[in-house]
Amino acid sequence: MQPAWLMLIVSLPTQNSAGRMRVWRALKAMGCAVLRDGVYLLPHRTELRQALQMQADEVIANDGDAHILVFDSESSLQHQLFTSLFDRSHEYAKLIVSIMHTSEPSNAASEPFKLQKQVAKLRKEYEAVVAMDFFPGAPQEQTEAALEDLEQLVLELLTPDEPHAVQRRIAKLSMQDYQHKIWATRQRPWIDRLASAWLIHRFIDPQAQFIWLSSPDLCPVDALGFDFDGAKFTHVGVKVTFEVLLESFKLNHDSALIKLGALVHYLDIGGVPVPEATGLSTLIRGMQQGIADDDLLLAAVEKIFDAFYQAFQDLNYA
Repeated sequence: MQPAWLMLIVSLPTQNSAGRMRVWRALKAMGCAVLRDGVYLLPHRTELRQALQMQADEVIANDGDAHILVFDSESSLQHQLFTSLFDRSHEYAKLIVSIMHTSEPSNAASEPFKLQKQVAKLRKEYEAVVAMDFFPGAPQEQTEAALEDLEQLVLELLTPDEPHAVQRRIAKLSMQDYQHKIWATRQRPWIDRLASAWLIHRFIDPQAQFIWLSSPDLCPVDALGFDFDGAKFTHVGVKVTFEVLLESFKLNHDSALIKLGALVHYLDIGGVPVPEATGLSTLIRGMQQGIADDDLLLAAVEKIFDAFYQAFQDLNYA
């Protein structure tokens, strides 16, 4: 079984500041975690070991000392600790913000070839993060999906008269066909179901009626199911139901709703962390415990989503 970790311990003469800076930049570019001054950590990969050896040789050639250690974690706790040092969620979060900003109508309406350059730059930044994401997960998937959507938008702007692949695209629907409907989802709703119900009520079907199912199998044939397997509206790829509804009803150009979607996404299935997540989760958990009736729960939670939406609409919101 291959050892889990590589550790590089280096020391260079104090007068060789240029050499130290050169090595530090190279190790940073490789994605090393810094345990302390002169001690660097990487997961054990053949190509990473070769790259570390090159840096060790560079240090020795400049009258320094360098040692590479290969070892396993002493415990699962230590392994988790070391793995957490390579969490790239912050980098993905910054990319998501840039992608969302570029996708806003005022920016997307700019000259298509200029937009294409911006998107190419974002793709390059994304690939640089991926190259150092040694333990990829939901944040990478979420960012990739958002970037692909932006690239698809640019393609459609550049070639408006050409057919485009639609197999992975979510069907665009008319709100006029979805008025005064009965909408059904699982009872005791959590974040995605509550947020989706709020979105339906506020933006899609103001006269919507909701029923809460003890089992998806009990969904009436005349009801529009959401957020359960086999429902009319549910997760597609890495998108949660709220995000699917946004795209289905062409609401995904509202930057405040997009920000809410990122918040719902993180609380429902993980991914790129959102600063407001802890507060919203605590509020809804408390309401769930105190309100047994799902209609009353939705009515109370809608006020919270109204407030978040209003805050996110503020252009100065940070």
